[in-house]
Amino acid sequence: MKNVCSCVALIACTGFSQIASADNAAAQANNPLANMTAFNVQNYYIGDLTESDKSANQAFLRFAKPVSVADTKWIVRASLPINTFPTAPDGDKETGSGDFNIFGAYLFDTGNPAVSFGIGPQVTAPTASKDELGSEKWSAGFANVLFNASSAKFQYGYLLTWQQSFAGDGDRDDVNAGALQPFAFYQLGGGTYLRAAPIWVYNFKTDDYSMPLGVGLGQVIKKGKTVYNVFVEPQFSVADEGPGQPEWQVFVGFNMQFLQ
Repeated sequence: MKNVCSCVALIACTGFSQIASADNAAAQANNPLANMTAFNVQNYYIGDLTESDKSANQAFLRFAKPVSVADTKWIVRASLPINTFPTAPDGDKETGSGDFNIFGAYLFDTGNPAVSFGIGPQVTAPTASKDELGSEKWSAGFANVLFNASSAKFQYGYLLTWQQSFAGDGDRDDVNAGALQPFAFYQLGGGTYLRAAPIWVYNFKTDDYSMPLGVGLGQVIKKGKTVYNVFVEPQFSVADEGPGQPEWQVFVGFNMQFLQ
């Protein structure tokens, strides 16, 4: 508190107000469809890849912004990965940018302001700085998001994506992949929360897949018109098929939402 208060009741009231503010911010801090501009830095440290004893790392720079088009509401999210992967033939690691992805989700009126639902197109561009770090393919598909914050204690939802390549290097494998990210957040109070947000990936061309699970801890801090969200979430594979899938990984993030 900025001012010294001699009244104990006033001190307690102010403290409870700060906690309530943090709780309210925490309920929306992980909403990918929140009506706020957001910038996220997220990272996966992959400790062990299938059919290999190598580790890897994948960081994401993500920017999301609500936009209006002809009186319709959309969320646009752009992601650029920074990859460190072992490469053929000897497993030496290469680091550089990966393929740029952007999607736009049209926001439906669900009749409940606490429930967000969006769907729309996505495009991935072959922007990898090195051939080994990307697909060398243009791909397109869709993204579908649900976030339910009806409860201030427990929020849940999913992000579902699919994309198919349509152009690019003819010597590289075609892309036909889907991903489902179910997520759940349990608020412990004061902006602290438990989280689970694994990404399950399936390659429709090769039938390779990855299904991790994990539980992590996060903290939301509201300062002025910015909501800060930091978290760590260890994840372990419960089912996988094919080379290069994560056996275990640690997902960490630093997210910022900018209130209007």
